[in-house]
Amino acid sequence: MTDVTQGNVETEPSRWDALVDSVRERLGREPRKRKPHYLFYRHPVPVRVLHWLNAVILLVMLMSGLQIFNAHPSLYWGNAADFEHPFIALRAEGTQENFWGVTSIGSWKFNTDGWLGASKTGGVQTVRGFPEWATLPAESPSLALGRLWHLAFAWLLFANGLAYFGYIFFTRRVKELVPTKDDLKHLPHEIVTHAKLQFPKGEAAKHYNGLQRLTYFIVLFVLGPLIVLTGLTMSPTMDSVLPFLVWVFGGRQSARTIHFIVAFSFVGFFIIHMLALFLSAPINGLRSMITGWFAIERDAP
Repeated sequence: MTDVTQGNVETEPSRWDALVDSVRERLGREPRKRKPHYLFYRHPVPVRVLHWLNAVILLVMLMSGLQIFNAHPSLYWGNAADFEHPFIALRAEGTQENFWGVTSIGSWKFNTDGWLGASKTGGVQTVRGFPEWATLPAESPSLALGRLWHLAFAWLLFANGLAYFGYIFFTRRVKELVPTKDDLKHLPHEIVTHAKLQFPKGEAAKHYNGLQRLTYFIVLFVLGPLIVLTGLTMSPTMDSVLPFLVWVFGGRQSARTIHFIVAFSFVGFFIIHMLALFLSAPINGLRSMITGWFAIERDAP
């Protein structure tokens, strides 16, 4: 979760920069050379708290979700499982003594031994969808515990999301996350500049550009509700309360497949999010999500 706000400008030296320089000095490195800048209050306290809570909650939900998936590491379309023709399957091939992991997507097969289909658990080669380091709990299969972790943190995710959406709508900061017509018009240009690792500087860094707004809009208002609704569709109890959900997603197995794809869409977003952070301004970006203050470079006179 993230947000940008028009905050107050602070021109005093940053204690964060002093801390970074102190650490560099202890490591025997020279202080960083900085361009003239001022500090802009970018992320208020509620956004920062909810952002870090969300990061922890999603990590636990992903790892517990992979543990649940390991109980039956195959995905299908429709309402019933066609065991002979899975859409995606993480399996093991070979003999009982000598086997290896294989991932199949439709008619395509890939050797993913050690990662998917078969990997070592406690040093012993084991048939399992995802490896032990990616699941919670690590032991597999552990469907009951995986479900307990997943459902408990699902409630936390719902509460955290409700608090965040309530905050951005109440403060009207939601407009910062909705792309405008001009944003969409200049989207090809934004894609090219980001691909060239040319990130906004100076005053332009105070606001999200079109590509960022579109990305956050999709994550918050498309992927977020989609993963919640598909999760509810997989619950027989919720099907009795909201029976139309099964029809909307084309069956319970289709909902499970979409749920899985959306979950890894979040993983893809996280990877791109981290890459953009470290390629643009890692210390500045991290500081803004911890302290709220973001350094804006002053334009040359």
